[in-house]
This record gives sequence, structure tokens and C-alpha cells, in this order.
Amino acid sequence: MSQPDALARTIPQPRDAGTERVKADARPMQVTAGTIPSDTDAKPTRMRFFMLFFILIATVISYVDRTNLGIAAPLLSKELQLDKAQMGQIFAAFGLTYAFALVPGGYIADMLGSRLAYAGALATWSLATVAQGFAGTFNGLFGARLAMGVLESPAFPANARAVTMWFPTKERGMATSFYITGQYIGTPIFAGLLLWLAQEHGWRSVFYATGLAGLTLGLCWYFIYQDPRECRRANAAELDYIEKGGGLTTNPSRAPFNGKALLQLLAYRQIIGICLGKFCSNSVLVFFTTWFMTFLIEERKMTIMKAGFYQMLPFLGATAGILVAGLLSDFLIRRGVSMSSARKLPLIVGSFLASSIVLVNVITSDAAVIAILTLSFFSQGVAASSWTAVSEVAPRKYIGLASGITSLAANLAGVTTPLVIGYVLHSTGSFYWALNFIGAVCICGALSYLVIVGPLRRIELD
Repeated sequence: MSQPDALARTIPQPRDAGTERVKADARPMQVTAGTIPSDTDAKPTRMRFFMLFFILIATVISYVDRTNLGIAAPLLSKELQLDKAQMGQIFAAFGLTYAFALVPGGYIADMLGSRLAYAGALATWSLATVAQGFAGTFNGLFGARLAMGVLESPAFPANARAVTMWFPTKERGMATSFYITGQYIGTPIFAGLLLWLAQEHGWRSVFYATGLAGLTLGLCWYFIYQDPRECRRANAAELDYIEKGGGLTTNPSRAPFNGKALLQLLAYRQIIGICLGKFCSNSVLVFFTTWFMTFLIEERKMTIMKAGFYQMLPFLGATAGILVAGLLSDFLIRRGVSMSSARKLPLIVGSFLASSIVLVNVITSDAAVIAILTLSFFSQGVAASSWTAVSEVAPRKYIGLASGITSLAANLAGVTTPLVIGYVLHSTGSFYWALNFIGAVCICGALSYLVIVGPLRRIELD
């Protein structure tokens, strides 16, 4: 949408329509042609929640495009005659380029803003998604996944930037948790449809359908999303509420990228600890978005339809986990608990409980296996609230850059986890040691949040 037009002007706010003096410190308001000025004491609008819902939809699409390969994998690997090691490499291709493109992706989000950066990313990565449907060889599929990783890199830094601008501190945990559920709810919502498409119309249709959905959303994002100061539907009262609560409604000045800023951020223990913690907890997410369907069908010997039903439960558990974490964290802050303790508690407990995935190795019942996997993924969802911690410590001028650095670390798990599992399966034919690996990594994540991170406070860079 366009910014306020040239007719916008600044006027003072009268105390009433009579003869009382105008407040000297009244906040200026933007007035456009055909509108009536509203008092700063008016009830705040709630446009931040509309924008948050829009961010959620974009996050759902981004993760459906990441996980569609896992859904198509059992059929795709047979048709293209790919072994487990090759599938591990294809799963890792996205994570490889995505992780290392996140720092420049974060800088792009800072430079272009969430509106332009996200619209461009959505459109281009969706084209790469469609290209996977045309792949007929290992190299073609591998190349399309590499391209998709690069093109999706501005997405989460743009999310973090948008939430930091639209929400005050006391609501930011809830807001972050809400949009992060997008990385979990897309699979239970759309997996059944995508499995049906794969069976009835071939695995290529999965990529065609999800790519088209992304292209459509990219157009919608460009014409609908706006930052707070550019949004005419957010009144002055809402902007006051956001600003007084710690939200950054005004675009931070765009400092030029330099290696010094990057190195300065990496010198802070908060950044190092969050990076390690996010990498560890993200290993669980990567397992569920890559090898999980193969685990259910080949290790547990489930039919495709039974696996399609069971795979929903852990994702629903993870969705509940991220919501619980955000609500709990904000509740603790309202009850007087320090921001640092309130944000860190879910990260420590969630990372530790996610290691329960190793119990699957000693259980035979399918129902019990799914229950344990649901608990583990629920706990990973709790730990995924680390994005809130990033929002609390990121320098004002480098929100996108800090988000890119920590997201890079998290998404290195998108390289290591698929490769480790792929080579373990190729060597042993079993998920036993693969699940033990994930459990051990989760313990390391809990220790990182507990010992390394230290107090959470906003980093100030020159």
C-alpha cells in the first residue's frame, strides 16, 4: 500500500472543542484528505494483530515449502532411484545455502524493510519450489534446493524486524510465539492434502501446488503489509502504546554494513549462547521436517495414510509448545519476574525435555512412540521461543543482522542433521544412533542457555 499522501499535515490536539488551551506537548497526528483527526486518548486500534496474522501466514508458507520434500521423499526417492545418503544430501542442500545466506538476508531486511524484502523473497523462492517439480535427476533437485535456501533467507529476519516494530516488550513474547507456530501448523494442516496430491497426481504436483501458493502470497504481502508509521489504519493511540512499551515504530537508521559490527556482535556471550542453543534445539525440528515421514514408513512400517495421520500429532504438540512458552514468558514479566529470567526459563526447560526423543529407541508400541515424539517436539516448540530473546538483545540498528547471525547458527542444523541421519541410515539401516545424536545435542542446548547466555539486555553498538 502507498504511504500517506502529500495532503498529510501535522495539527495539535485540543483538550476539547471549547476555549481551553491546546496542550503544548500534544503528539502530532497525521491527517489525510477525507479523514477526521482522532484524539490521542482515543481507544488504540489493533492493527498490530492483523499484521501479526499476516506474518503467521507467510511463515506457514515458508515452512510448507521447506517440508514438502519430506512429504514427497518416499515416492520421489523410488522414482529417481536415490539412496539414503543422496536423500540426506538433498535434504541438507536447503540448509547449506539458507544458513550462510542469513546474514546478508538479515542485512537485506534492514535495508529494504520487511515489506519489500519479504515480498521479493516469497516470489523468488516459490519459483525455486516449482522448479523442484520439474527435476528429473539428483543434480536438478539438489540445485533447486540450493537456490531455494538462498532465496528464503530474508524471511525470518524480516519477521523479527516486523514484530520488534509492531509490538511492545510485554506483548512481544506472545507475538513471536504466534508467528513461530507457522513452522509447525502448516504440516498438520496441509500434509493430508499434499499426501493425497502425491498419491493421486504424482509427487511433482506437491511442488507445483506449494509454489503457486507462495507466488500468490508474495503479491498479497507487497500490497497489504506496512510498517507502523506507514500504516494509516493504525491510529496515534496505538502508536503511542507500542512506543511507550518499547516497540520501535520508527525505522531505525540504516547503518551501512561493516565487518566491525558483525565481529562486535559475535563478541557478546548473549549472541554466542543463543546461537549454540538455537542450533541444538533446531536439530529436533529438522528431523521432523525431513526424515520423519521416512522414519514412520520405513522404520515403523506404517502405511502412507497411517503415517499421514500420526505425523500430525507431534506438529500439533510443537504448536502448543511455542504458544505455551510465549504466554508463560509474558505472564512472568507481568508478575514482576525479570525479563531475562522470564525469557530464558522456557529455553532451558524446553531444550532439556526435547532430549526425550531418545526414549523412542526402547519403545515398541506405535502409540507410545508417537506420544514420546509429541512430547519431544512440544518441548522443542517451547525452546523455539528463543526468537524472543533475539528481539530483546539485538541492537536497534542491527535487528536484522543479529537475527541473521543467530538464525544462521540455528540453520546449520539443517545441514548437519539430515547428513548425519542419512549416513547413519546408509551405514546401519536404522534410526537408533540418529535419535541418540539428536538427544545429546538437545542436552548441549539446555546447558548453553543455562551457562553461556547470561543476562538478557539490549546490546548497544556505536
